[in-house]
Amino acid sequence: MVKASGDAREPDDLDGLIKEITVDSHGDDEQLEAFRRAFEDAVSFPCDGFVIGEPVSILEIGYAGNVRRGLTATCRREDGSMHVVSALDVAFPGQWNGTRYVAAYRKWQGIQPLVRKHKVTAADVDMASTVELVVLSLKDNAVRCRLLGTERVITLRAEQPRNVVPAEIAVVKPKKQWRYAGHPYLSGRIDSVRLDAAALGLIPLKLVDEGTWTPREHYWGEDGEPLEEWTKPIIARGARQMFEMEQVLPGWDPADSDDDPITESNELKAAGDFKAATRKLMDLCQADLRCLDAHAHLGNLSFDRWPEDAIRHHEAGLRIGELSLGASFDGLLPWGLIDNRPFLRCMQGYGLCAWRLGRFEEAGRIFDRMLWMNPTDNQGVRFLLEEVRTRTAWVDRPEGN
Repeated sequence: MVKASGDAREPDDLDGLIKEITVDSHGDDEQLEAFRRAFEDAVSFPCDGFVIGEPVSILEIGYAGNVRRGLTATCRREDGSMHVVSALDVAFPGQWNGTRYVAAYRKWQGIQPLVRKHKVTAADVDMASTVELVVLSLKDNAVRCRLLGTERVITLRAEQPRNVVPAEIAVVKPKKQWRYAGHPYLSGRIDSVRLDAAALGLIPLKLVDEGTWTPREHYWGEDGEPLEEWTKPIIARGARQMFEMEQVLPGWDPADSDDDPITESNELKAAGDFKAATRKLMDLCQADLRCLDAHAHLGNLSFDRWPEDAIRHHEAGLRIGELSLGASFDGLLPWGLIDNRPFLRCMQGYGLCAWRLGRFEEAGRIFDRMLWMNPTDNQGVRFLLEEVRTRTAWVDRPEGN
């Protein structure tokens, strides 16, 4: 069955469509090839489409035999440049078959479906009361938001837009509502802001079991060297399971690890264009709040001048990642499994900000937790423990640390 609403239709029976596509296919490799053929048969290429909201021409859906990489889409931007992105990030507006096949493919991969973000209508906002908005991105004095509990989007013109960061929930007292160029706007006063990851309605990032980690097989230093104190409870705990956390990076070309939005933002930062670097990261948050690396790097951009803002960015990524772990998680998220790195970067950034702000107990707890999750300690937090535990102020650190 299909629900119809004007020209916008959404597939209902995705499970049935997946069975239809993958019939007689065995294993991930054959099923991915079946999805590729389904796209080829059902969609007339080239066709118009979008990647993270950017208009492109989609030339083909391909599969190169790499199960981990999955299906790809070859796209041409309006400037003529060519890019290969994950088919998970492609939208086919006006192409019914393309839309439902993307939805089926995303469900087959266990990933949240691309949701058409409807715009807020006048009836959605009670001007006589407060409204709760999930912050998606911040650009100049405009805050792109969605109504809490919905996918309906609106742009907020707030009196103090720097008081919010992506993934926070702003409680707004509205003053005026209007539309411009078909998009809804709201002006108002932000009465309060909170971070409540569980209320955002996000699908938790997947955790993939990567086997058992055993302390006796881990390198703890040269033979005869005394063990550091922090290692002893970890060794005593014994074997634990290792996991890799799903990484969401909208618009990334998996065929070119050096050409992704995070790398581009870092290059802009290195060139001194902090505004453009921030805008690129904000676009990632707007596309999917589960892009943990965007939160981590937004925190890094704020760290030197506004540590109070930086810790909020890092905490947003940390709390969204924690939705996948639960309160009793006791496993490892090793740095060597590269998709764990965005979460670990959020943890490190949060700990460093807490230390810099004089919140020593928080910093100590987060650094201890990082060592339990990644005993290899590729980020070097073990070297910070003594200063944090002795409540050494950030400005008193030895030069070079």
